[in-house]
Amino acid sequence: MQAEAQTPGSASTGLAATPPMGWNSWNHFAGKVTDADVRAAADALVASGMRDAGYVYVNIDDTWEGERDAQGVIHTNSKFPDMKALADYVHSKGLKLGIYSSPGPKTCAGYEGSYGHEAQDAKSYADWGIDYLKYDKCSFGDVIRKEAGNDHAKAFAMEKAAYKKMHDALAATGRPIVFSLCQYGDNDVWEWGASVGGNLWRTTGDINDSYQRMAEIGFGQLVQARYAGPGHWNDPDMLEIGNGGMTEEEYRQHMTLWVMLAAPLLAGNDLSKMSKETLALLTNKDVIAVDQDAAGIQGVRAWAQGPLEVWRKPLSGGAMAVALFNRSAKPQSITFDLKTVFLDENAKLRNLWTGENVVISGDKYVTTIPGHGAVLLKGTPAKIPEVACSSGPWNEHLGLPCGHAAGSRAQ
Repeated sequence: MQAEAQTPGSASTGLAATPPMGWNSWNHFAGKVTDADVRAAADALVASGMRDAGYVYVNIDDTWEGERDAQGVIHTNSKFPDMKALADYVHSKGLKLGIYSSPGPKTCAGYEGSYGHEAQDAKSYADWGIDYLKYDKCSFGDVIRKEAGNDHAKAFAMEKAAYKKMHDALAATGRPIVFSLCQYGDNDVWEWGASVGGNLWRTTGDINDSYQRMAEIGFGQLVQARYAGPGHWNDPDMLEIGNGGMTEEEYRQHMTLWVMLAAPLLAGNDLSKMSKETLALLTNKDVIAVDQDAAGIQGVRAWAQGPLEVWRKPLSGGAMAVALFNRSAKPQSITFDLKTVFLDENAKLRNLWTGENVVISGDKYVTTIPGHGAVLLKGTPAKIPEVACSSGPWNEHLGLPCGHAAGSRAQ
């Protein structure tokens, strides 16, 4: 498939300059989420310090929807008695409210979708004060199969048109609403998602609270890297940190991998019952800064041997984020050459999880990584290097032409 120009639509321009951060109801509450749960999440984001760390979106996933009236206007169900009042409450906390729908007749949980009512629904969202829409393919797949059959070109055109239709409806309201495409990476969405107005797009099927699934998704994001940037992000799905299915070290790897991917950081746990360890993983300001870096460059794998991987992510100002991953369940020692990540013995290294400066000997870095663990470093070179024409992997993955300084993005 040929890549299309990634030109964000008008409603998306200026939104999501950095990957969106916030909380989504699905991973913990699924279909049981209520107005009270969302208010409690908003309260917890403020009380815990997460809002001040950058988590500002409070996103309601599926099952808020009620019936349509005689004019086709969507109403909320009894779990959400007044969406405008809820939005006002969330906004009063210095937060933003997100909502969920589908381009199909029904959502994934069988509630009312937006099919045939895109303009009406977009107006309702704007009137309520919604700031973010997750638009989940769900039953639209059935619509495509019925109308397009085995005609892939027609099916692909229908899918793009459905997402653009909602983008245009959102744009027509005049309210800035972040547009999140959720269609599980079908048809290489990273190649065209921005052209239909997407600010972010899911690249895979759903995550779950297991190390195997988290690693499968997170370590499989390399081909998409070149398509990420300010206003349009690859989305490997929500964070599972704090939901109990992984160890603390596995959750540390989860967070480290997501920030290296410049991924949206949408917590999915019960914010009212967080452990101090969970909160520390979610709110480390230096770690978050890697994700939110203004350059908007997605990290890539620089070196791998057995269960060990080294990733690099250029940062604005010429610094480099370096992540060391151990995909084995047992601790592993690692020695790697700093030149692999465009640094040398004169670079200053800081461990972002511990806050400690790292002492190196020569141009080699040696450490031990816990089982299923990660180390996240920030390397600041004594002199900002330029990208040599021979730096094939850099050019290939990041689109930087020869002679550009590390940490800058090609225009």
